[in-house]
Amino acid sequence: MLKIQEIREIIKLVDQSSVEEFTYEHDGSKINLKKNNGGTVSAQPAVQAVEEVKPAAQAVQQAPVQDAAPSAKAEEKEAPQAQVEDANLHKITSPMVGTFYESSSPESGPYVKVGDKVDESSVVCIVEAMKLFNEIEAEAKGEIVEILVKDGQLVEYGQPLFLVKPE
Repeated sequence: MLKIQEIREIIKLVDQSSVEEFTYEHDGSKINLKKNNGGTVSAQPAVQAVEEVKPAAQAVQQAPVQDAAPSAKAEEKEAPQAQVEDANLHKITSPMVGTFYESSSPESGPYVKVGDKVDESSVVCIVEAMKLFNEIEAEAKGEIVEILVKDGQLVEYGQPLFLVKPE
């Protein structure tokens, strides 16, 4: 059975290469990766349904566009300010496709809340992938300024989960 880190590396390599489809089978486990038309990678384990892996920027670009002319001007004014603020913040991203959990169980409190101080080894959440619960660490020392996903939400590979103001 492949380790999660090995699966992550395979996904990155396929995503960055010109390979359109990759299949790996070993000891009864099978991983099938296919690129969609937009250059994103889909992963299909032998037992699970297809889960799509898209970088966050592509997911935003592919969102359906509604008639939003009145709010477009307001967004244009706010966008430069938000980009400057985001440039100073560290993004904690999801290392895999899975389900985001803010706590270790429904009865316990969240690992972190907005305003909490974290260091590089602080566990900030769990991402469940194929019945494996993976603790996600902060990777940076600082303060949590925003939680970008909700408890129980499906997350994609590379999707930002938290914004941290570095110290």
